[in-house]
Amino acid sequence: MRQVSPRHDPAPSRWSYRYQRLMLTPLFRRVLRVGIPFCLTFGLATVYLSDEARREQLVLAYAELRHQIETRPEFMVNLLAVEGASEAVSGEIREIFPIEFPVSSFDLELDEIRQTIKALPAIADVSVRIRNGGVLVAEVTERQPVALWRSRKGLAVVDVEGVRIAELDSRIARPDLPVVAGRGAERAIPEALNVLAAAAPLQGRIRGIVRVGERRWDLVLDRGQRILLPERNPVRAIERVIVLGEAQEMLERDLVAVDMRLAARPTIRMNARAVEEWWRVTNYSAGED
Repeated sequence: MRQVSPRHDPAPSRWSYRYQRLMLTPLFRRVLRVGIPFCLTFGLATVYLSDEARREQLVLAYAELRHQIETRPEFMVNLLAVEGASEAVSGEIREIFPIEFPVSSFDLELDEIRQTIKALPAIADVSVRIRNGGVLVAEVTERQPVALWRSRKGLAVVDVEGVRIAELDSRIARPDLPVVAGRGAERAIPEALNVLAAAAPLQGRIRGIVRVGERRWDLVLDRGQRILLPERNPVRAIERVIVLGEAQEMLERDLVAVDMRLAARPTIRMNARAVEEWWRVTNYSAGED
């Protein structure tokens, strides 16, 4: 009788079935791909770095590699170029520059360099960048001097914002700039410049402009004359004085001051000699009568 072989069962075994079910689980696949390699690598690295000599050797190797990269010629800065500054200001920048060349660009803190340069009184703004060829460029915007401010500390050059740019020993050093004085004058430089611009016809006689009470101006002329300007509309007041001077030669007379603080009632104050002469003429005329 012919023997019949048993039929093969196509169903997987129990362990094969469980393994296939696990492989269908995303977390299990992630553990196989990432978790196990990470744990093995971390364990080997921990064992290797547990030796202090190996750790020091690794740190030294990293430091040496970084030094070799940072000191490559293309990363070295060899020169400082100052653009937009006068010769004097450029010299001040180079004098206070805190870094000696050559130096790696990785060691430069551009923001700190910018703040150091901007701290100079004559600098309004500055930008710092590294140019091809190993050149550190400082593009400077200088403060523009507009007046001389005379205070208790002496004579100083100031810009339109009243910032002290430089100290002077004598007015002769900058005869091209007008002189402002008085407490709070540095905070009202634009108004002073407007008054001086309106007084341009008197340019040859102007000696300076003084802030009074931190609220108004006195225009100082030669021969000891003063024009007392109001707190409001000082430009209009000085224009009226110039018109009166041209029409009646008022400022050519023996006057001490022209008081324009009351717009409706301008007042003049004569000097002592003119007052005596006026009384003499008045008394003489009265005697004749």
